[in-house]
Amino acid sequence: MNSPATRWCVLIPCLNEEAAIKDVVGSVVALGAPVIVVDDGSDDRTPAIVAELPVTLLRHTERKGKGEALRTGFREALRQGFDAVVTMDGDGQHLASDVPRIVAAAQRYPNHIVIGARLIDKAQQPKARRFANAFADWGISWACAQPVADTQSGQRWYPRAALDLVDLPAENFVFEAAILIAASREKGLGVASVPIASRYQGEFRLSHFNPVRDVVRITTYTVGRVVHYGDVWTSYRRSRASRPIVFDTAAPA
Repeated sequence: MNSPATRWCVLIPCLNEEAAIKDVVGSVVALGAPVIVVDDGSDDRTPAIVAELPVTLLRHTERKGKGEALRTGFREALRQGFDAVVTMDGDGQHLASDVPRIVAAAQRYPNHIVIGARLIDKAQQPKARRFANAFADWGISWACAQPVADTQSGQRWYPRAALDLVDLPAENFVFEAAILIAASREKGLGVASVPIASRYQGEFRLSHFNPVRDVVRITTYTVGRVVHYGDVWTSYRRSRASRPIVFDTAAPA
């Protein structure tokens, strides 16, 4: 699946995903894509399961949060010479079958982060999570000075310019917001989205994302970034002036 011009891999950060991780990683391996898995200090069988698969496995000896897991994976991808990374969560919410569509969008929009945006079957999202996501989309789009669909999705294409932001001082779920904002404002990257299904109904473990605690953290960081860049009203107008770029195409053969 990798083109000669762009070498990319799939990065899967995980924490206590023994119920789903084998199928998630195996489905990506079946695509022929290189895979890096970062285990963030799991205390179940997750690392043992992944160790049996043909992937690069990195482990944190203690839990450091999703931001640090992504940071570890970015560094490994850069060390291995990859030009881009597709991230996926390890709980089964993201499907390997969506990856070719995300890659196709990245080829169409080469200077963009591409988000697998949960725009299909949104009614499946718990109400609290739906509200938290909508609020985050509004604020992070403002900080990015461009409209962004589903700023909280963990399935994303990060080009090299975004990977170079690996040392941003942000932790946990804030790191993903920080990457979007800095890539938009300091690297001049756009953001495009590919519609994917919302998958929440009872089949997944309880999310590590806390709709109160993590929204407060993300909001505090985002407000700080808006103030930092200074162009408060200009950036807000830009974020509201158009719709997010949504690229929908059937997976290429």
